[in-house]
Amino acid sequence: MTKPSQAGSVDQRVEQLDALDAILPFDRRTQLAELLTDEDVATLKHLAMEGIGDNSLRALASDLSYLEAWSLAATRAPLPWPAPEALLMKFVAHHLWDPAKREVDASHGMPAKVSAVLVAQGLLRVGKKPHAPSTVRRKLSSWSTLTKWRGMQGHFNAPGLKSAVKPAVRATDRTRQRKSQKAITSDVLAAVLKACAGDSLVDCRDRALLVTAFASGGRRRSEVAALRVEHLVEEAPVPADPNDPEGPEKLPCLMIRLGRTKTGNADGGAGVYLIGRPVTALQDWIARAGISEGPVFRAIDRWGHLQRRALTPQAVNLILKRRIAEAGLDPAEFSAHGLRSGYLTEAARRGIPLLDAMQQSQHRSVNQASSYYNDAERKLGKAARLLI
Repeated sequence: MTKPSQAGSVDQRVEQLDALDAILPFDRRTQLAELLTDEDVATLKHLAMEGIGDNSLRALASDLSYLEAWSLAATRAPLPWPAPEALLMKFVAHHLWDPAKREVDASHGMPAKVSAVLVAQGLLRVGKKPHAPSTVRRKLSSWSTLTKWRGMQGHFNAPGLKSAVKPAVRATDRTRQRKSQKAITSDVLAAVLKACAGDSLVDCRDRALLVTAFASGGRRRSEVAALRVEHLVEEAPVPADPNDPEGPEKLPCLMIRLGRTKTGNADGGAGVYLIGRPVTALQDWIARAGISEGPVFRAIDRWGHLQRRALTPQAVNLILKRRIAEAGLDPAEFSAHGLRSGYLTEAARRGIPLLDAMQQSQHRSVNQASSYYNDAERKLGKAARLLI
C-alpha cells in the first residue's frame, strides 16, 4: 500500500496530537498519526480551538482516519480535498451492497484486497455483511463537515450520490437497532445498584454515577464523563410531596448545568435537576473522594487511589456493563444509552407527561422521545393481548 505524501513525520504528528490528549484516545494516537496527514491534524486542532464538542471531535477524528485508510487501500492515494463525486460513489459502493448479489458476484461490494488492508489495521471487522446505512451516512456527514471546515464545497448533495445511496440502503435490508438492546428501567437499575452496594471507593463512585445519569434524564455517557464540580449548583430543599408545598418533609435539590451537549450548545443555559436520593449519593461521593473542583467522576486505580483525570465516555459504558454482569444480567443486552431510553420508558410507565420528561432528558425531537412512550403504552395496552 502506498503511503501518502506528507511533509511532516509520524513523530511530529504524534507530538501535535498530544495537544488533544484530553479528547482523543491516547492509545490510538500513533495509529492516527500514521493515517492522518499534516493538514488533517491541523484541521482537528482548529476544530478543538473552535469549541466543537469533545465527543463530536472524537467521532470526526475516527471517521477521518478511516476515510484516509480506505482511500489509500482503494485508490493508492491519500484522500483528495474536495473529493470528486466519483470517489464518493465508490465509497458507497464499497460499503453498501446487496448480499444476495455478492453471493453470485465476488467483485460486488468492497474488494477483498481493500477489506483485508482495513481489517489488518483494526479499522474493519471481518464479516460478510455490508455496513449499516446509519454508519455510512455518519461517515459521509463527517466527510462533508471536514470539507466545509477546510473552506471547500463538496459534492455530497449531488443527485447521483443520493440516487446511489437510496437503493443501496434498501438492498442491505437492515432494521434500525437501538443503541441499547434493552432499556435500564427502575427495576433493572435497582438490581445494578445492589451490585455496587459495598463500602469501597469504587462502589461509592459507581452508585453516584449510575443514579446521577439516570435521574438527570438519562444523560449521555459523554455528558456524564464531562461533568464537573463547577456544573453543580445546590438549590434550596424542595417539598417531598409536590401536591403539598407546605408539607414538613423536604428533599435535597441540585441543579446540573449541562453546558455543551449533543443537541445543545454551551450558551443555551440548559440545566436539569436532581432531587432526593440521587443528590445524597452524588454528594457522598464528592465528599468521600475529597473533590472540590474539576471532573466529578474520575478513574480509580487498582490500588484504590483516586486519579485526577476524568473517566472517558468508554469507561462509563464499561462500568455499567461490569455492574450489569455482577447483577446477573447479560451485559451484551445493555449499554450506557440504556439509561437514557430507560429514563423515558420509566417516565411513560409512571404516567409522566412526555413534555415534562423531555425537559429533564433534554430531547429536542418529540418523535424520538415519544417512541419510548409509544412502546411502553403498547406493551401495557390491550391491542397486543387478544389471545393471552
